[in-house]
Amino acid sequence: MYIGGISCSSFGIAFDIDGVILRGTTPIGNSRRALRRLYDDSGAMNIPFLFLTNGGGIPESRRASELSDILGVKILASQVVQGHSPFRTLLKRYENEFIVATGKGEPYENEFIVAKGKGEPAVVMSEYGFKRVISLEEYASQFKNIDPVAQYKRWTTEQELNCSRNSEKIASSHIDCSQKVKAAFVVSDPVDWGRDIQVLCDILTSGGVPEEENGQQPPLYFAADDLQYQAAFPSERLGMGAFRIALESVFNRIHDKPLEYTSFGKPNPFVFSNAEMILRQLLQFPTPGNVGTEDVRLPSFKTLYMIGDNPLVDVKGAQQAGYPWFSILTRTGVFRQRENHTQYPADMVNLMILYSLFLLLFTVVSVKTICRSLSLHGFLVVSLFPIMTTWFCILCSTPARCGLNTPRSLILYFIGLGTSL
Repeated sequence: MYIGGISCSSFGIAFDIDGVILRGTTPIGNSRRALRRLYDDSGAMNIPFLFLTNGGGIPESRRASELSDILGVKILASQVVQGHSPFRTLLKRYENEFIVATGKGEPYENEFIVAKGKGEPAVVMSEYGFKRVISLEEYASQFKNIDPVAQYKRWTTEQELNCSRNSEKIASSHIDCSQKVKAAFVVSDPVDWGRDIQVLCDILTSGGVPEEENGQQPPLYFAADDLQYQAAFPSERLGMGAFRIALESVFNRIHDKPLEYTSFGKPNPFVFSNAEMILRQLLQFPTPGNVGTEDVRLPSFKTLYMIGDNPLVDVKGAQQAGYPWFSILTRTGVFRQRENHTQYPADMVNLMILYSLFLLLFTVVSVKTICRSLSLHGFLVVSLFPIMTTWFCILCSTPARCGLNTPRSLILYFIGLGTSL
């Protein structure tokens, strides 16, 4: 399909990263080869796709660069949607307010961060445009004895030593922590749970100033709410959802009102609608700088594939988002059961979905190209449907193993592919 001179695909793909594309920093299976099939020989994107992950902790531009190096294809920053990416929508509300941010990252890892008095979570928020943000670690350092076991934490004392060594070279910005914290953001998985739970409880129960009496709880935002995720270790690791449960349990025991918070990330329907919008933009402008002068009105996607490894996050989110989302569940991460998930069954389940899926997709692409040239599209699709079905089932061993255990699910899948270009 061509509109205004732009080649348009009527389907798009959203990949989870951990447990689907990567395990730690190692590509899973044929993921590198599969992703390369989404580009033409010149390196231009043929099919719009993005990475939709609840992970994060670093700016999208840096994550895109890392993925490009690991996967061997050019990934744009706009193709990376992390758990904290929706925090941008809160900029108008908190742009000039004093906020704290916690998550992964060392506040003294380089001179730039020391000079700004910000850890990695605060750097992420600063890139979004928040002007008065400080990392929770730096914030806690301004209150003597707020963390009663800080002296036993080797990494804390080493950081303080490094900071003092650099004090002659670096002029740290003055931080007035007597002002009220207007909001707290959990950008990624915190490193020091004990300290962060303590300091967040101090902020949230006091109304924003730890040394004052009880006040109204400031807003609290989580980038995601995954209980577990697949990392490099063979079994799942506790995620941000586990930290939220721990914080909430403690807060509710020491405060007379329950903890109030907002969680972003999958399966939040907003995340999927935002992903669709980004995919539409990628469909129109698939390369950096390829911004047309005229506003080309593109058709809606017929199918959007969510490929993930967590039924409670990826599949649930796609189901809640509804049409045109189609969920594909892999067995390479959190989900490893033989049968489909009972509570949130995916539209398709497969162990080695990546390469077989793209092999099938590009076979359909080739068939449809021939069909168009011969003006026999409808006839050939109908004629080849049984052959494609049989071949796909052979690739996946059996339909049941793929979660395609009914004629309806098979038909829906192939109709989704067959009408997607």
